[in-house]
Amino acid sequence: MNIQKPNRKSHSYTQHLHAPPERVFPLLCPVREVDWAPGWMPELVVSDSGVCEPECIFVTPPEFDSESNNSIWIVSKHDPDNCAVQMYKVAPGHTISKLQIALEREGDNSTAAHISYEISAIGAPGDEFMTEFTQEWYDAFMIDWEKAINHYLDTGSIIA
Repeated sequence: MNIQKPNRKSHSYTQHLHAPPERVFPLLCPVREVDWAPGWMPELVVSDSGVCEPECIFVTPPEFDSESNNSIWIVSKHDPDNCAVQMYKVAPGHTISKLQIALEREGDNSTAAHISYEISAIGAPGDEFMTEFTQEWYDAFMIDWEKAINHYLDTGSIIA
């Protein structure tokens, strides 16, 4: 048995989105994300409804060079009434991530999306990735995501 202290980091960011929460929330889904996120294509989605729901499971190809296996995502919280979602991503031999998103209305037609990732390394490749998972890297990742979803909200099409 190998017991060790976690190599874990958390970062948060608030996106400002060009639509009210009730329009944004359905897009926080492995199926609907295909509409707005360049390169996003889950290989498998396990869902009774066909979209995001509690206990939805989806599988994605490796996202980072240091990931060598597909990742498994599990939706642990899906609360449309409060526009909040939480999910875990297991990248075998690499990392386990917890993603939390809470939407908050900003005026009549905009949303503050409070997004946090907590990532724990579970292998040497994950330890290496943790050196790259800085606040600056995370902010750039969130800005790209914010541009992509806002482009979709504004135009109805995926950003080029």
